[in-house]
Amino acid sequence: MRFGLLGRKLGHSYSPQIHSLLGDYEYPLYEKEPDEIAEFLTTSGFDGMNVTIPYKETVMSYMSGLSDSAKKIGSVNTVTRLPDGTLYGDNTDYYGFSFLLESAGFDVKDKKVVVLGNGGASKTVVCVCRDKVAREITVISRRSETDNYENITKHADADYIINTTPVGMYPNNGESPVDLSIFKSCKGVADLIYNPAKTRFILDAEALGIPAVNGLVMLCAQAVKAAESFIKTDFDKNKTLEILSALEKQMKNIVLVGMPGCGKSTAGRLLAQKLNRDFVDTDSLIVENEKMPIPEIFEKYGEEYFRNAEAKAVAEAGKMSGKIIATGGGAILREENKTALRQNAIVVHLNHDISSLAIDGRPLSKANKLQEMYNARLPHYKAVSDMSVEVDSDPEITVERILKGLEEK
Repeated sequence: MRFGLLGRKLGHSYSPQIHSLLGDYEYPLYEKEPDEIAEFLTTSGFDGMNVTIPYKETVMSYMSGLSDSAKKIGSVNTVTRLPDGTLYGDNTDYYGFSFLLESAGFDVKDKKVVVLGNGGASKTVVCVCRDKVAREITVISRRSETDNYENITKHADADYIINTTPVGMYPNNGESPVDLSIFKSCKGVADLIYNPAKTRFILDAEALGIPAVNGLVMLCAQAVKAAESFIKTDFDKNKTLEILSALEKQMKNIVLVGMPGCGKSTAGRLLAQKLNRDFVDTDSLIVENEKMPIPEIFEKYGEEYFRNAEAKAVAEAGKMSGKIIATGGGAILREENKTALRQNAIVVHLNHDISSLAIDGRPLSKANKLQEMYNARLPHYKAVSDMSVEVDSDPEITVERILKGLEEK
């Protein structure tokens, strides 16, 4: 059986990993230019195909039949070949977004929903919310004369806000489409982006105490529904949650923070070996980028220069997926670094007895009283971390504690 994903740029798609958990079939990525679509659809002989940006509407004219959801939304994201050789178009994104709302506990009935963006994903969101009897649905678009980002404050009474734009998506991490603080009645936000796991939009929601969910659950749910069409199998609803959990474990970074000399690099390398992941040390990235050791950077250029170089390295590491990342002891002092580290990771604070911290080759540890440094930094470590682990003199024990904590998370 031949399946796969059709799109234009697919280098960062998670779909192959998802489908590998759904059945024993290959799921390659087919990157095609617009002038290649007709030949691909008519001559490639595939059995089933998912379709993504920018071809969800393009493929419709090649279908011999369309599902109700595909007709209502006006786009196709799942194609199956019928026994007579013709193609049938469905839109499993409808099911995927419905599943997202249900799993997040977002009830849009009789509520006001603001949808950011007016592309294909926006049409799906609007269709689902309309079917779920939302009281009011407003689509915000840059080109709209009536509802745009300049006058969005008139919709500050929105109950739910759904981002369907690519603003904040990898590699342009750190951007948000709107200022969430203006929405005083907001009960929940959803960002259809899933890389990074926590966009600036979601991090801002969390800071304001607003329940937030990313688009990974929608991606998993629509893939499960597509696979049912591909291999003629009905999956339990829990299958989506199982795949979501497995994918989150695979894709999230594990970031270690803590005082200088607490053993982050040692524990990180050992953890990477046990989990068969790549290890990244932000201090090593700084040395690589600056072409000199860290003590020399301090000596020649001072702490401010170093912190700027560190921010660059942290931003680079924070965009990665599935890595074990050790950070410098002071990386958490800048808010931009906290955001970069949290966007795609579980952050682990390694708490070490300061009386036995290693200070060799650490300029600030030598220049400052460790207790004062620890007292100043501890609130930052707590604020950025998802869990805290006591460091043992035996790195194996420390790593076992980290693994146990991760399992509980």
